[in-house]
Amino acid sequence: MVKILAFSGSARKDSFNQKLVRLAAEGAGKAGGEVTVVNLADYPMPIFDQDFEAEQGMPETVKAFKKLLIEHDGFLIASPEYNSAFTPLLKNVLDWASRKEGDEQPLVAYRGKCAAIMSASPGALGGLRGLVFLRMLLANIGIVVLPGQFALTHAGQAFLTNGTLSDDQNNATVLALGAELVKYSSKLKAD
Repeated sequence: MVKILAFSGSARKDSFNQKLVRLAAEGAGKAGGEVTVVNLADYPMPIFDQDFEAEQGMPETVKAFKKLLIEHDGFLIASPEYNSAFTPLLKNVLDWASRKEGDEQPLVAYRGKCAAIMSASPGALGGLRGLVFLRMLLANIGIVVLPGQFALTHAGQAFLTNGTLSDDQNNATVLALGAELVKYSSKLKAD
């Protein structure tokens, strides 16, 4: 069975992106994936600093999150857009988990994995500009990023109380993105 890790680049209470990634996770689950949804607020870590790493080693929260990445075959990632890029929180987590420990292979948490990316924003572009940079970073660290992505506009009015989207087409698109990740991750895992 394919294992999918779902998380967002927002630790904000009632985050639109956390809601969005949960919806995509539902689609992945319906497609047969074993899905784990986490909140990065549960993995606080210092800003990556090589001197800090040399003096104190990898923080336990980083080790725990990196272990989750290693244990999963694919990632559902949603991120708000901050000044035309993805969030510093997400960048920091990805940077820390990219660090090699002992004799492990470089980028062991990422290489050979698939990701589906999405964003949600109160604005008219839905965080779309940030996905350009997120796609580039993920590809550079060895992740196969699905060609399809999703950007939810006017996110403040988009969600119903049950966590689905009020627009049926958008809801179906997000569920399908989660399902597509399971399909591609299964094929990559079989190789």
